Amino acid sequence: MKKGSFFNSLPFRLLAALAVGICAGLALSAADGSPFTGALLNILVTVKFISSQFISFCVPLIIIGFIAPSITRLGNNASQMLIVALCIAYISSVGAAAFATGAGFTILPFLHISPEVDGLKELPKVLFELTIPQIMPVMSALFFSVLVGLAATWNKSRLITGVLEEFQKIVLSIVTKFVIPVLPVLIGCTFCTLAYEGTITKQLPIFLIIILIVMVGHFIWMALLYGIAGAYSGRNPLNIIRNYGPAYMTAVGTMSSAATLSVALECARKSEPTLRDDLVNFGIPLFANIHLCGSVMTETFFVMAVSKMLYGAFPTPGKMILFCVLLGVFAIGAPGVPGGTVMASLGLITGVLGFDETGTALMLTIFALQDSFGTACNVTGDGALTLFLTGYAEKHGIREASLGDILD
Repeated sequence: MKKGSFFNSLPFRLLAALAVGICAGLALSAADGSPFTGALLNILVTVKFISSQFISFCVPLIIIGFIAPSITRLGNNASQMLIVALCIAYISSVGAAAFATGAGFTILPFLHISPEVDGLKELPKVLFELTIPQIMPVMSALFFSVLVGLAATWNKSRLITGVLEEFQKIVLSIVTKFVIPVLPVLIGCTFCTLAYEGTITKQLPIFLIIILIVMVGHFIWMALLYGIAGAYSGRNPLNIIRNYGPAYMTAVGTMSSAATLSVALECARKSEPTLRDDLVNFGIPLFANIHLCGSVMTETFFVMAVSKMLYGAFPTPGKMILFCVLLGVFAIGAPGVPGGTVMASLGLITGVLGFDETGTALMLTIFALQDSFGTACNVTGDGALTLFLTGYAEKHGIREASLGDILD
C-alpha cells in the first residue's frame, strides 16, 4: 500500500468523521442551553436529513450499476467451471450470513443491548425537509437488474451489455465523486447527534465487543471452508494455509480484495501442487470479485446488533433469511474495494430491514472499523474455494487445455 493511501481511504475518512462527530456532540452537550448550540444543532439535523435522502436516492442506481453488468459478464462466459465457481462462492457467502444470523440470535441477547438509555436529550426538528424520492424501490431495482442482465445474456445483446458496462462506469463515478464524499458528512452528523443525546457513551463499548466476536467468527468460517475443501479434494489444506500469511496481512493493510490480488496469486502459486496452476489463475482473480464471505458475515451480525440497539428488537427470522439470501447476490456484484459490500447492499439494509438514516450511518461506521479483517477473511477463503475447484476438476476429468478454452 502506498504511503498515505490509508489516510485517503473511505474507512479512514469514516473513522475520522466518527471521531470529529463524537467530540463535537460532547462539546455541544456541555454547552447546552446557549443560542449557538441550538442553532448549530438545527443545522446538523438538517444536513443529516438531506445527506441521507441523497444517499437513499442513489441506492437503486448502485444496485443496477453493480448487479446487472456482473450478470452479463458471467453469462457471456457461461461454462461448467465458471458455474461451479459462482455456486460455491454464493453458497459460502450465504452460509457465512446464515452462520452469523444463528450466532446473532444465540449470542446477542446475552450482551444486554438496550435501546432505552436514561436521560437522553431531545434533538431539534429539521429546519426544512428536502425529500428526494428514489427512481424505483430497492427490490424493483434488484429484480430489474437480474432480469435485464439475464435477458441480455440469453439474447447475446452486445448493445445492452455495452450500455450496462457504461452505466456501471457512470454509477462508479457517482459513488466516487458524490456518495463517498457525502458519507463522512452523514456519519459525522449522526454521531454528533448521538453524542449530544448521550447514547454513544453507553453503546460504543458494546460495538467493540461485537467486533471481537465477529473476528472470531471469521477464523471459524475459514477453518470450515478449508476443512470441507480438503475433505472433498483429498488434499491437505495446510499446504495452502501456511502460504497465505502475506495475503492475509496485505488485505488487512489495503482493505481491498482487488488491491491484494497480486499477493494472493503469489501465495496460491506457492501452494502447488496442492492447487493446480491453471485453476489458481482462473479461481483467485474470479473469487476476489465474487467471494466476500467475511464481509457478509460481518454485515449480517452487525445489522442484528444495530436493529436491537436502535429499534428495540432483532429482525424477524423471515426477514433475516430473505436478507441472507439476497445479500449473497449483492456480494457477487459488489466491487472489491474498501466498503464495497455494505455500499452495494445499502438497499437491503433500508428496504428489507427498514433501517433509517441513523441505522444506516451506524452500519457504515462499524463496518469500517473491521473492514480490514473482513477483507482478509474474504481473500484467505479464496484459497479454500480454489482447492474445491481443483478437486472438482480432477474428479470430472477437466484438463488444463479445456480450462484454457473457458478462459478464452
